[in-house]
Amino acid sequence: MSHEPTADASPSASDTAAGDDPGGSSRRGWRGRSREWQAVAGLLRAAEGGRGGVLLVEGPSGMGKSRLLREAIDAAAERGFVLARGTADEPSRLRPLEPLMSALGESPQSLREAGAGVHSEAIDVRLWLVEQLQARLEERVGRGPVLITLDDLHWAGPTTLLALRSLIPELASYPLVWILSRTLTGVSEPGMDRLYDVLEHDGATRIGLDALDSGAMAEVVADVLGAAPDPALLALAAEAGGNPYLLVELFEGLQDEGGVAVADGRARLISRQVPLRIQAIVRGRLSRLSAHTRHLLQVAAVLGRSFSVDDLAEMLGRSTGELLPALEEAEAAAVVIPAGDLLTFRHHLLWRAVTETISEPIRLALHRQAGAMLLNRGGSAIPAAAHLMRYVRQGDSHALAGLDRAVGEVLASSPQTAADLAVRALELTLPADPGRFDRTVTAVYALTAGGRLSEASELARTVLDQTTEPGQAARLRYELSYVLMLAGHPAEAVAEAEKVLTEHDLPDELRDLAEHVVFRGLFVGFDYARGRERAEEVLTGGAGRSHSAVVGAHTLLTHIAWTEGRAADAIGHTREAARIANAGPIRVQHSHPRLDLAALLTNLRRLDEAETVLRAADDEITTLGHTAHAANPSLFRARLRLAADRLEDAAAEAEAGLAMADDLGVRAYVLLGISVLAIVAVRRGDLDTAARHVEHYEAQHQAGQGVMYGNVWGNWAMAMVAEAGGGAQRARETFGTPYTDARKRRWLLMVEADAAAWLTRVALAAGDRSGAETVTATAEHLARGNPDFPTLAASAAHAHGILRDDATALARAAASYLGAWSRASAAEDLGVLLARTAGDGGSGHEAAVRSLEQALDGYQRTGALRDAARIRARLRELGVRRRHWTSAERPDSGWASLTDTERKVTALVARGLTNPQIATQMFISSHTVKFHLRQVFRKLGIGSRVELARLATEHSPDPMAIDT
Repeated sequence: MSHEPTADASPSASDTAAGDDPGGSSRRGWRGRSREWQAVAGLLRAAEGGRGGVLLVEGPSGMGKSRLLREAIDAAAERGFVLARGTADEPSRLRPLEPLMSALGESPQSLREAGAGVHSEAIDVRLWLVEQLQARLEERVGRGPVLITLDDLHWAGPTTLLALRSLIPELASYPLVWILSRTLTGVSEPGMDRLYDVLEHDGATRIGLDALDSGAMAEVVADVLGAAPDPALLALAAEAGGNPYLLVELFEGLQDEGGVAVADGRARLISRQVPLRIQAIVRGRLSRLSAHTRHLLQVAAVLGRSFSVDDLAEMLGRSTGELLPALEEAEAAAVVIPAGDLLTFRHHLLWRAVTETISEPIRLALHRQAGAMLLNRGGSAIPAAAHLMRYVRQGDSHALAGLDRAVGEVLASSPQTAADLAVRALELTLPADPGRFDRTVTAVYALTAGGRLSEASELARTVLDQTTEPGQAARLRYELSYVLMLAGHPAEAVAEAEKVLTEHDLPDELRDLAEHVVFRGLFVGFDYARGRERAEEVLTGGAGRSHSAVVGAHTLLTHIAWTEGRAADAIGHTREAARIANAGPIRVQHSHPRLDLAALLTNLRRLDEAETVLRAADDEITTLGHTAHAANPSLFRARLRLAADRLEDAAAEAEAGLAMADDLGVRAYVLLGISVLAIVAVRRGDLDTAARHVEHYEAQHQAGQGVMYGNVWGNWAMAMVAEAGGGAQRARETFGTPYTDARKRRWLLMVEADAAAWLTRVALAAGDRSGAETVTATAEHLARGNPDFPTLAASAAHAHGILRDDATALARAAASYLGAWSRASAAEDLGVLLARTAGDGGSGHEAAVRSLEQALDGYQRTGALRDAARIRARLRELGVRRRHWTSAERPDSGWASLTDTERKVTALVARGLTNPQIATQMFISSHTVKFHLRQVFRKLGIGSRVELARLATEHSPDPMAIDT
């Protein structure tokens, strides 16, 4: 972005480089702001050294926020930074990703035209657009330090906030400085509050520009007047309430009106006509303009704080040349200033003061005129929508048509904005309007896409109560069933979808979509009996059945086969569902059976294939624009990483998935992520954190969130926490379902390789031998029925060995489990058994020690510190002492502390690869790359890729050799 110097003097290059307080320069209104300037200067110096940073600025209007951003831009320009500046305003809230797009010189359309890989029918491209912006920024920051300033973010739209929550952490290791500014208006915007809170928690500097104190105000007055003020002037200054903008306006006005005399370096108040109310200052400035110019500015203010001269001329029905005298007068009075190809009111207070001079009826009429003008011009309806949303009469068909167009334009890139527009259009639609029902469906759809599921279901239910036309009711009821499914209420979703299926003369597409919801709801709710016959009929119906119905039938039969212990059949059904969905219409593809396939492969410890399938599902979700599922790949990958005994990576994926689910308001799989975090905490020995995860899990479960993965595995994870903190009896009391419910017992033992041994061990410790025998028998039955899946055989052998004190079975499990932690667990049980039966000394004692040492090595290598501590205690009982770490011991910091994975990430950073490129090359996710980078930075005491590349070169001049 080009840089245009402001009218105010900037700090000198030497002042900026030193980070000096700029109060010594003639920058009016900036006395007393040294702390704020030190924060800016510090960030700029850090960026020159390769580190990024974030400054969050907030405060009431007129406190100097915009001035601080301008001064930062001037200083960064002198240092040779690449600059990007954006400003939000009320109309821009409806334009997706403003002000980021304007700061970077991009638009959603330009990104879509330049990019590739997004489906032409994608309904939600928010995440794809953010990925493209990240790629653009990485290109720029690769050429040198960058400063991005975003002003007036209290007007920012929801997609902008989503993008900032993603981009700022993702690019934290680059020399990229962000300065974000918002005005505190008294009406809190939850999304903006959360953005500031999250960024501050992650290390951003947050400053509030409060009122100047009396000393700072005296300095400002002296700066403006060029002399020390007398007591009367200081008393007058106090009426400005410490507002720098009003203070400067007041005393510049006094100078202009001859109200101040300066002699011998002292300034004194001589006019008795000084206004007593500071609020009148701005209007006083405007009153000095001609009536023609004031009227022109009133119309301009309706167009927004920034406005096009062409738009203003059209509104007034005049040529641009005819407006020239009034515009020159407004610029000479510093009411408006150039801003690129627009004019903008010099300050928010000026703009607000002008708008408040227009009475409400006239203002509404002008907004209607502006909306109509922009609509009649053709092209995008979004600029007109900002006027039409608030300032049109109910039943205005022309305005409603414009709002309908605007909804269609922004739905893919900002569903929340589309939802606001659609709901407003519905409010403005008369009850008898024939388009009312279609607008209702659109509003429900937009609310659903925007993650506002409770609003969507409430609107759908309200309108259904008023709808008598069967065809309309069926269509809306299907949308309701889909919302309920996403919201994690499968029983209600099935009930609504079955009502749809009772209607006569349903369109085939609607019938098939409703049937798909029924199938999916039945499997989520474990209600298989109701859907089995129907699913089998669909599959035997041949080519006449739609993709939706067939995919739904395969999905339900997948889970029936799984619960019955037929792993190969379950995988076969899921593969077929994925194949058919991939060839079907986009709404069928949105069922994403690849996620189910990845879960099944993870359960059976076919982890490489599961990773490949999950990566394809992740790409599919992004390119199809199905943001409702965007968090799910991370949550499923967290479970996969846990199965691979990569605890840190599992936690990183779970935290990323939960954060995204929270951002998007779609929490169908959140219990999965919380359960992973609970298990990781238990294995690490952090029982306090594990207990907090249990509280979170229970709160989400009670709210009906996260049921789509099924609660049995999550409940098992919570029982593990209970056992760790309260013993086997408490765990048995907490989690009794697998001992009594054969179907859920089979399901859990198929899902979790470690569950059979754990359930058996807990039952025996709690005195429930019958329960232990039931679990073991089921595990052995599943192993016999699935000979192609060795993880089930190992699980059965482990449970059998515990129940029967069978050392041979335990040794077989310790050798054949596919996971390191599972092998260590079996080795521990074998060591305990051998120690109990060996007596003092002899070969039995030595065998017990060997098994326990094998367990210790496995636990330590997987990061299971709690389990490792337990083994060391067992070894001490046998007279053997082992350190906390053996051959793989590492220091806590420094180059030698880096793990193999961290060294590989370091090597790729040293070669200049971005996080997404590293993720692709290492076959991991960007979340995991970011996590490892944080660990590397912490261990090495650095904060940037530049520093990391330097250290990597010092330790290995050939970066290609770092990871070998």
